[in-house]
Amino acid sequence: MKRKTVQFWSRAHAVAYRVSGGRLGPRLAGIDVLLLTTTGNRTGRPRTVPLLHLRDGADHIVVASYGGRPHHPDWYTNLKAIPRAELQVEGNRFAVTASTLPPRERHVWWRRAVAEWPDFALYQRRTEREIPLVRLSPLSTGMGSNAPATGIIAP
Repeated sequence: MKRKTVQFWSRAHAVAYRVSGGRLGPRLAGIDVLLLTTTGNRTGRPRTVPLLHLRDGADHIVVASYGGRPHHPDWYTNLKAIPRAELQVEGNRFAVTASTLPPRERHVWWRRAVAEWPDFALYQRRTEREIPLVRLSPLSTGMGSNAPATGIIAP
């Protein structure tokens, strides 16, 4: 898909998810979807994208595949510059910190991600870059379900 098409559908999905309080769009093709809001590393503005994710206890694992394009998705670049973000998982919103999985951990989670969404393997074959996996860990427990993330302004 072309970049503009991906952006259009991504925005539409995020709006439906957010407006419905997570009742619309929390699953896509049988896989859990969350909303990730990062701070633009050049603009400083909030950027929200829907992403497939896997759970690891309170943490969430996301894949920076970008459909196998030759460069990382903007949200990943934003997290590398500013590793704090906000997640919305269904109706719950909370602040997280992000870290790229190290090789050994990535190997384990990559197998799980491909088992959930086999297209990830196709995306990896399309690109020369190793597709990163990112762990999103809540900054604290006990935040209210609608508590905003520090430094993130919800769209």
